[in-house]
Amino acid sequence: MSTFLENKTILITGIAGFIGHALAKNMTRLGYKVVGIDNLNDYYDVDLKLARLKDIGLSGPFENHKQLKSEKSQITFYKADLRDSAFLKTLFNEYGFKQVINLAAQAGVRYSIVNPQTYIDSNISGLVSLLEACKDFNVERVLFASSSSVYGSRFEGPFTENNNTDYPVSLYAATKKASEVIVHSYTSLYGIQAIGLRFFTVYGPWGRPDMAPMKFLNKMLNGEKIEIYNNGQMTRDFTYIEDVVEIVSRVITFPINSFSDYELFNIGSSKPIKLMDFVHVLEEVSGITAKKEYLEMQLGDVTLTHSDSSNVLGKAGIDKHKFKKLEEGLKELVLWNKTINR
Repeated sequence: MSTFLENKTILITGIAGFIGHALAKNMTRLGYKVVGIDNLNDYYDVDLKLARLKDIGLSGPFENHKQLKSEKSQITFYKADLRDSAFLKTLFNEYGFKQVINLAAQAGVRYSIVNPQTYIDSNISGLVSLLEACKDFNVERVLFASSSSVYGSRFEGPFTENNNTDYPVSLYAATKKASEVIVHSYTSLYGIQAIGLRFFTVYGPWGRPDMAPMKFLNKMLNGEKIEIYNNGQMTRDFTYIEDVVEIVSRVITFPINSFSDYELFNIGSSKPIKLMDFVHVLEEVSGITAKKEYLEMQLGDVTLTHSDSSNVLGKAGIDKHKFKKLEEGLKELVLWNKTINR
């Protein structure tokens, strides 16, 4: 295994997603060539996914397995599903990836209650298909998206990577826990270095419309009620997208011997805030008083997320005080929303 990853062409799955789009932009700024794949599913508005692709210079028509090259950056895109092992074999054979970043997944805790099979298909079957390709084509490092949801229902924080994660409270969380275990087995069997990224409530421009920051803002702008679960008695560790991308980019660009064969990292601001306080900050920066509807706790939800990210920050050489403050991040979100909707 090499000390440095000399092949600067990387694969990013889920490139039309929130984190995938932002990471792809940053990696090209760092001199990498990016190959991205995404199945463009309709879990949330496909137009937003297409707008993200357009932002990085990719225009349709988006046909299965058709190569599209960005008009303004070193990004190549294919519409494809991770379960299509024959296509993955062709792709890996053509590009010779040494590093793969798997951000493709079926997201959403509540959706997993009503559509469980989708999570098995995407988060388990798709992952195994990708890992088989990594094994067959001698990929050196795999980064993969996990989630703060693996910590289950905990009432005290911060959460550290060595906390017990054997008791997920949603199928989504269970598939993320399963993904960590499955990837570990490939590390043990085939010597692929693997790094799991436990993301904590990522928000910012281009964010997911099913998550509170974007969902609340859109409803407030439209004069609709925002739904506040558990009567607002929840706390979340909101983490700005640029901070997430900086951390992940550093992990990608570090030498192979900077990390052990298998690592799990929390990616969070470590600044949890109560949901009602979050709403008040959003009201302040948007200049809109939200209409509120208070609802009971939802199945599969948790009352607290609180990251201890000191492990990855120390290894990546990032000052923990550098994280963007929530007020600043929400101002960026509101400004972007106004710009994109002109």
